[in-house]
Amino acid sequence: MNHPAEVFQPLQDDDPRTVAGYRLAARLGAGGMGRVYLSHTRGGRPVAIKVVRSELADDPTFRRRFGREIKAARRVKGAYTAELIDADPDGTPPWLATLYVPGPSLSGAVARSGPLPVPAVLWLMAGVAEALQAIHSAGIVHRDLKPANVLLAADGPRVIDFGISLAADSTAHTATGTTIGTPQYMAPEQASGSDVTAATDVFSLGQTAAFAALGKPLYGDGPAATVLYRIVHSEPDLSGLPERLRGPLGRCLAADPEERATPAEIVEWCRRELGRDGGEEAGPAVWREIAGPPVAVPPPVAATGPATAAAPVAAPGPTAVHTAPWTAPQGTVPAPWPGGAGPWGPTVPQRPGPEERKRRRRRAVLISAAAVVACGLVIAAGSALLDAAGRNLDRARDAAASASASASASASESASGTPRPVAEGSAAVGGSASSAGRSDGGSDGKAAGTATPVAHSYGPLSVDANTSISLIDGKVREDRKGDIRFDCKDVGCALESDTSIFTMMFGEPGATYEQCELMTPSRGPESHRLKLAAASAGMEICVRHSNGDIALLVVQVKSTAVPDLAFVMADLTVWRAERD
Repeated sequence: MNHPAEVFQPLQDDDPRTVAGYRLAARLGAGGMGRVYLSHTRGGRPVAIKVVRSELADDPTFRRRFGREIKAARRVKGAYTAELIDADPDGTPPWLATLYVPGPSLSGAVARSGPLPVPAVLWLMAGVAEALQAIHSAGIVHRDLKPANVLLAADGPRVIDFGISLAADSTAHTATGTTIGTPQYMAPEQASGSDVTAATDVFSLGQTAAFAALGKPLYGDGPAATVLYRIVHSEPDLSGLPERLRGPLGRCLAADPEERATPAEIVEWCRRELGRDGGEEAGPAVWREIAGPPVAVPPPVAATGPATAAAPVAAPGPTAVHTAPWTAPQGTVPAPWPGGAGPWGPTVPQRPGPEERKRRRRRAVLISAAAVVACGLVIAAGSALLDAAGRNLDRARDAAASASASASASASESASGTPRPVAEGSAAVGGSASSAGRSDGGSDGKAAGTATPVAHSYGPLSVDANTSISLIDGKVREDRKGDIRFDCKDVGCALESDTSIFTMMFGEPGATYEQCELMTPSRGPESHRLKLAAASAGMEICVRHSNGDIALLVVQVKSTAVPDLAFVMADLTVWRAERD
């Protein structure tokens, strides 16, 4: 067992000291959605505060979905869930608070102590299945149930992070490093981009229980595409599982969602198995041995001084998934509550002492030195990025030069009053002649100073050899007559279009309308086909439609190992051009 100090990490300089009035005592960890902090209610009960990443918070689609999911999650009141007690989807940034669960994650417990004994697995399955009953009754599908999202409290498991996965599922910013759903624990319909239902969570429950019994993922490790292929196209190998678990886990892992067991059936079966050999009485003791003794939680942060470290405990307890030692931040004055007072008294401004001033001066020197080193690293990285993006930049410069020539010609026409013929198919792209703000009242009918078009977000959209994507309405068509088609005749497969051109973006994620407009000038027929050999999760592809619309595809999943079954799943953002 690891020391409880490893659970609670000290707050760093870039961490907030309060979130919506909650004073933060420690950092608990970070994930795809954001950072998690320890705080306390006004009555002193510990809570986990999850603060959403800024790039997600900036996406209006995410905020809308996050708000809807939060409303649904508030209705979940299960004995085996970490209850949502507070949230603000409209905050800056958005955040939510759940009851803090003092126990390790299932993934951490197995990594530390190995596979769980059968009675503990039965208790795990019963508790998680009961949690799914509560979650599904609120109209929520978890979508990302996995060992890291199951915490092991002394009285049973707790399922966390329900009610937020769907919120991030359709935003382009999930491509900055995280896709929704973990490949090793996805269901076949989730891996292939089909409908996700409550039965999807049952499949993930079966995989999570198998992990607990085996000590490793049932479908193995490896590249995401390889694991997803196994899940979709192969039967699970249950031979390594204890015989008592094979039957029920086989029901959970049925390929057809209609044939899977329900959470209620799983609970009933587990209770029957536990009672058959006295496991109802022995199980709790086994479970407590797995969960370990409770950890000592740092106390609430006082309004008039720095956070204090947790009191020492005689027996070290388990961790969740965190490794940095807990030490009290020195010289830190918590930010004031609104109105100047908090639940533990008024906020008293404190003047830093001599030692604190020295510490700040030393930190300033270190920051300056780090900045110099960072500049050198940026210069070195810039050379590599220039090589990767050279083709895009050359095309953009050619287009900008063409636009400048057109603008100069237009100015000459205006001065002489003699109209000049316009070459057929010519287009001014970039600079003041771009479609975002033409100054010449060009053929697209846009007035000077036109603002960036409004973005419309869709997704995730899954396209294969028999379907296509329409940029007009952001939907997947059940034929190949849409704007974007998927072709897998060549190695690596490709996107192709009769109406649009493609440009693959390199460098930092988060391409904007202006960047996509600049990097997709009208070009020859080769730009209507984009090979996907170099594409991976998070890759961004700019698209220009012949009607002037600009779009951004963000790859979420690329599965091309078997051409006949290949597909690409991506988020789509479309900026509509103005119409006369």
